[in-house]
Amino acid sequence: MRMIVKSKTRILSAMAFLMLLPACMTEVLERQAEQIRQQNDEIARQRKELEALAAGKQLQDRQQQDCNRAFREYFDKAQLSTNRDDVISLYRKGLELCPDDDVAHYEFGRALADAGRRAEAEKEFEAALKINPGFGEARRQLDTLRANR
Repeated sequence: MRMIVKSKTRILSAMAFLMLLPACMTEVLERQAEQIRQQNDEIARQRKELEALAAGKQLQDRQQQDCNRAFREYFDKAQLSTNRDDVISLYRKGLELCPDDDVAHYEFGRALADAGRRAEAEKEFEAALKINPGFGEARRQLDTLRANR
């Protein structure tokens, strides 16, 4: 009789375990599903970040190409020209392509100052200094223009 009771107890314990097993497995699967969802979210976030970096790189490459063209077609020619109006026109066109070149703004400012267009020259020296705050010669030219108003 004792054996029967022990056997029944073991059977009941096994049955209870088997009944709890699916609940435990469901919980484990739910946790794993949540981890997979979080990993997929992270992958999507990283993919967007990579796409943004690639777009930024393309923009940067395009800007570099534009600046190279501005130097070839405008800035270098402006340096060689002796015609003040041509110099001003060449710098203006070049800066449309490459607006972030501090030296081009500075040189354009000098050309404008030489032509007596002081207010425009000040703006160009200011633009050069905005791009490169440590540009000492642009600072000196701007200070000279302002002092001689």
